[in-house]
Amino acid sequence: MLRLRFGVLCFACAAFLAAAVVMGPVQAQEHAAPAAYDQEEVGPLWAYARSAPAAPGETFTPQNPERGAEGLRPNDDEAEVSRVWTVTGSDQQFSRLDFRNKNGYPDWFPGDHPPMPRVNTVGSESLGNARRACAVCHLANGKGRPENAPPGGQPAAYTIQQLQDMRNDLRITSDPRKSNPHTMVRLAKGMTDQEMQEIAEYYEAVPWTPWIRVIETDMAPAMHLEEGNMFITMGVEPALPLNGIIIESPENERESNYLRSPRSGWNAYVPVGSLAKGEELVTTGGGKTVACNVCHGADLMGVGIMPGIAGRSPSYMMRQLWDMRQGTRRGPNVALMMPIIENLTVEDMNNIVAYLASLMPLPGPVAPPTPRP
Repeated sequence: MLRLRFGVLCFACAAFLAAAVVMGPVQAQEHAAPAAYDQEEVGPLWAYARSAPAAPGETFTPQNPERGAEGLRPNDDEAEVSRVWTVTGSDQQFSRLDFRNKNGYPDWFPGDHPPMPRVNTVGSESLGNARRACAVCHLANGKGRPENAPPGGQPAAYTIQQLQDMRNDLRITSDPRKSNPHTMVRLAKGMTDQEMQEIAEYYEAVPWTPWIRVIETDMAPAMHLEEGNMFITMGVEPALPLNGIIIESPENERESNYLRSPRSGWNAYVPVGSLAKGEELVTTGGGKTVACNVCHGADLMGVGIMPGIAGRSPSYMMRQLWDMRQGTRRGPNVALMMPIIENLTVEDMNNIVAYLASLMPLPGPVAPPTPRP
């Protein structure tokens, strides 16, 4: 039986009502900080946005709850989801219902990217009403959010291989509660080879640019964990200890999370010392593995069927390493990776993904938070 070793709870919820007023869509509720746990024993729960391992028989809740023809879900506040928004730097206006529209992706910055193929804006036609535009999750720039893959700037051959692996049930998730890998399998099974080629070539043509600001610290701002999704900052509450994990959160909750702006990036809070340790492993192998540039290219931006790994979400990269270790991600790439990761501890992998995420930083680093008395 896996046993969590709980640390001191330090999330408070007093200011969350105020945060909810600012955010609008976030619902006030009780929360607690992620407890300290042995990652070597239970795995990197933080990468799956979970506070505890899955219970026996626990599984995922399918995405896209049933909704009517206009995109409304049974428990929606119609005025809220119909409210028109804009984001910084854009002259476009969209509501949350626009993100559920099967007839076109709400593109905040159409001048920022090449023309998008139809599968990216409305989804695969073969799936009918069950289709989903690729850009809704992965964004027009292919950078996605921590719970999604970042296909932007990846070699087309790599993206095609991953879609084929999903189609062939070779790539799923080691956390049975995570729903979007199951969604991706369903979508990949509905895509034609031509659609796979089009979306892979599109994302290859979108340059990968800085998206994540890595902050090395032992304390992160107070946050609320959306189980299975991400951490949401709460602003004025006391800072919380990282307890050896990595936390990713949006720089602007409304624009990054609720409105999915492709210009609003992310913060990654990583433990003190992790960057230096990760650099040694990435650049030399540290006596446990081989340097990452042997396979991923001199600039770690990917080559052939090997993906780019510089400047990408540490949560996403950690999930891939862990899923490979657990045997739930397979395929040609994984066969090459298994000897590379077999001697790594979970802490080693934490350090590796922290360092990799830091390689293309956003400008203007922020100071780490300090605890309040």
